[in-house]
Amino acid sequence: MPYDEELAQRVRELLVFEPDVVERRMFGGLSFLIGGHLAVGISGSGGLLMRAEAGEQDELLSQPHVEPFVMSGRAMKGWVRVATEGVADDTDLRRWVEAGCGLARSLPPKR
Repeated sequence: MPYDEELAQRVRELLVFEPDVVERRMFGGLSFLIGGHLAVGISGSGGLLMRAEAGEQDELLSQPHVEPFVMSGRAMKGWVRVATEGVADDTDLRRWVEAGCGLARSLPPKR
């Protein structure tokens, strides 16, 4: 299933002033990387992917429309998927994108 191009465009619009953002096809969708780290991604299964900080995943999973990111039938520790309903509103999408960018920027750049 191809990723949601409309959601990808909405994310691009939020990231237009973020320096050093790179788009890359990953995980069957489209990922936005900062410093070589995934900030957020558009899932080929729908919705938004985001890396979760250590110890924060359980709290994120308790929020509406948030579930584990599953790849090849296995839940990936440290990653969540926000369903399409959870990013339908621009304010909600901005909150998730800002959180993902903040986490990516907090990590040392990959070489």
